[in-house]
Amino acid sequence: MATDRRTAILEGAARLIARRGVRGLRMEELAAEAGVSTALIYYHFKDRAGTLRHTLEFISDRADRYTNDADDPADPQDALQELEQSLLLEFQDTPEVRENSTAWGELRASAVFEPELRGDLAMATLAWVHDVAELLGRVRPTAPAPALTAAAERLTGLLEGLSTRWLSGALPLTHARELLREAISVETGRLGH
Repeated sequence: MATDRRTAILEGAARLIARRGVRGLRMEELAAEAGVSTALIYYHFKDRAGTLRHTLEFISDRADRYTNDADDPADPQDALQELEQSLLLEFQDTPEVRENSTAWGELRASAVFEPELRGDLAMATLAWVHDVAELLGRVRPTAPAPALTAAAERLTGLLEGLSTRWLSGALPLTHARELLREAISVETGRLGH
């Protein structure tokens, strides 16, 4: 039961951050959104900063699920297809992905003004870069680790920028996906030389 309430709080926080931003997140409003008391939020997360840190972890884990668990064991993919799928699944026009991408972008932007978010955001970003570098390494197994990491940093940074443009209506989803595919082709081609 406690896990269900904790999850409800994190889901509510992700929804509120996606709707109102980090600066608009109020514990009383979160309690109403999650159907719990504010005391329970403080019990689970200590304070607002703790709630934000755990929400960042929650949306990172949720992104891992919808980008990694989409694999169909009946449809084996080569390494390049797996890399493309993992990155392109960040561009799904579904409420969960839109909410997740919006909340991630808002937490990233807020870290500029809220230093207590920076360490956790850096760790989540590093884990994502590591995952993408590992996928790139499967595509180009002879590429040196620093080159794989640099390519992963470029791809994840581009993905975040394209996501912001898509979510803000400045870039159609299909075009964002095309640009990302081209970038993957460029990066894997560069690693092959």
